[in-house]
Amino acid sequence: MDKQTIIDDEARYMMQTYKRADVVLARGEGVYLYDSDGRRYLDFMSGIAVTALGHSDPDVAAAVAEQARTLTHVSNLYYTAPQVELARRLVTCSFADRVFFTNSGAEAIEGALKFARRRARQRSDDDKHEIVAFSSSFHGRTLGALSITYKAAYREPFAPLVPGACFAPFNDLAAARTVIGPATCAVVVEPVQGEGGVHTAAPEFLRGLRALCDEFGAALIFDEIQCGLGRTGTLWAHEASGVTPDIMTLAKPLANGLPIGAILMTDEVAAAVGYGEHGSTFAGGPLVCRAANVVFDRIARPEFLSAVAANGAYLRQRLVELDSPHVRQVRGAGLLVGVDLNVPAAGIIAAARARGLLVINAGETTLRIAPPLIVTPAHVDEAVTILRDCLTA
Repeated sequence: MDKQTIIDDEARYMMQTYKRADVVLARGEGVYLYDSDGRRYLDFMSGIAVTALGHSDPDVAAAVAEQARTLTHVSNLYYTAPQVELARRLVTCSFADRVFFTNSGAEAIEGALKFARRRARQRSDDDKHEIVAFSSSFHGRTLGALSITYKAAYREPFAPLVPGACFAPFNDLAAARTVIGPATCAVVVEPVQGEGGVHTAAPEFLRGLRALCDEFGAALIFDEIQCGLGRTGTLWAHEASGVTPDIMTLAKPLANGLPIGAILMTDEVAAAVGYGEHGSTFAGGPLVCRAANVVFDRIARPEFLSAVAANGAYLRQRLVELDSPHVRQVRGAGLLVGVDLNVPAAGIIAAARARGLLVINAGETTLRIAPPLIVTPAHVDEAVTILRDCLTA
């Protein structure tokens, strides 16, 4: 099917909720994507921080092919080895005691909110149901996740949403103290915000939230759907603060593009939820878990994480060296980087795409750069050269 037919058929047959670029992507290899005309693009968005091992990784592809020939789906009414093996990996390498698998990040947030409310109901006879989130947060598009997503344009068309949610300014502990109290069942925060502009939570802010949650018996939920699993140069983004949550959500990179999410939690949280109180038909199937085991084993290697940290530092250094009058700030951690501009990001994104580089925005004036975690300094140099040309133009 030719490019224009694909574009025309999308407009004819699909619900129009995405403003797509005028590109039909056909294949990928490593950190590069190729369109239907054979043009190559350096992928510095990795499917919105998803394809951590790049495109068409041979180990992931081999595992998926082998599993597809063996067993793809049985539901959660039976045991499968790939699912249990992945749960063991996640628990062994984190704060958590238990895991619940989902199909996406939004589903992981929905489950986390349910678990927090169920825990609160078991611990208290009071009406302890309120959820505190923060400015610039993004947690997903389903009703519960949307209720704790800050951007009004996302929330207001679908109001009324889940009751009991409120927002405090990000990184403002004094403000958080005014809204966290006896009625709070959960506090939800991204250790590094993604869509909200690539802002890092200060360690003292996360420590303060931990103390407030302990004081009022609320669950502290870390949303690491975008910033977790190696993206910041450590396995978990919250490691830099020394703070551990009660619940953590994962998704994007876990199976390198196949749909999976996970909710990690303590035994105390898990004990509050009984048989039949939550479930999912497709979640944690053997095919996607087989892929996720391969991804996790690669990313969890100390040498892999060290390379992410080093290449992330190099990327931020090279972006600062652009010394462009249009760049106001470079921020982020590891290979999740925001470039704050004094011009709309959309124009730079389009110009970069025309020159063979794919990046994404995080708000109206912030470029979000989230390449596959396998990038090298040479890839960084290639990307920065293109961005310099775009900013100069």
